[in-house]
Amino acid sequence: MASGNPSVHPDGLDPDSFDRPVFAATIRPHQSLTRTGFRAVMGGLCLVSTAVSVWAWRMGFWPIAGFFGLDMLGIYLALKVSFRRGGSFEEVMISQIEILLARVSHRGERREWRFNPLWTKLTSVDDEEFGLLRLTLVSRRQEVVVARDAGPEERARVADGLSRALADIKKGR
Repeated sequence: MASGNPSVHPDGLDPDSFDRPVFAATIRPHQSLTRTGFRAVMGGLCLVSTAVSVWAWRMGFWPIAGFFGLDMLGIYLALKVSFRRGGSFEEVMISQIEILLARVSHRGERREWRFNPLWTKLTSVDDEEFGLLRLTLVSRRQEVVVARDAGPEERARVADGLSRALADIKKGR
């Protein structure tokens, strides 16, 4: 018995709902310093470095000033690289028909993995002291780490959302 509306499925299912996300998340790496914090840390380190270098120079230990300069350059470069890498992110989207995991690097390079949600399971490595250490999507012979740059708390929130969405899909909700 067909209805007069061709967009309605005979079983009462909406065909457009299969592509709608059941779960979606954007995961960004944890960064402890803001731009203002970076300036404050670098300013404080420069003041301490300059004060100790001047004192060492007056005492006759002039090579110490050069080593302090190299230390400051190394710290500056390490923090700049950390900020640049902070521009990377992961997107996880689960719909009725697929799981999409996209990882975008700080350079804009995008890598994608697609899984069937019915054949995919979520595995985790948990530690009492440190929390959730590793979260992995496993499907057939393929394993992909999810939220690899996130902190343990955020990784646990993502794991809860992913496991609930996968359970709902597998139950047919």
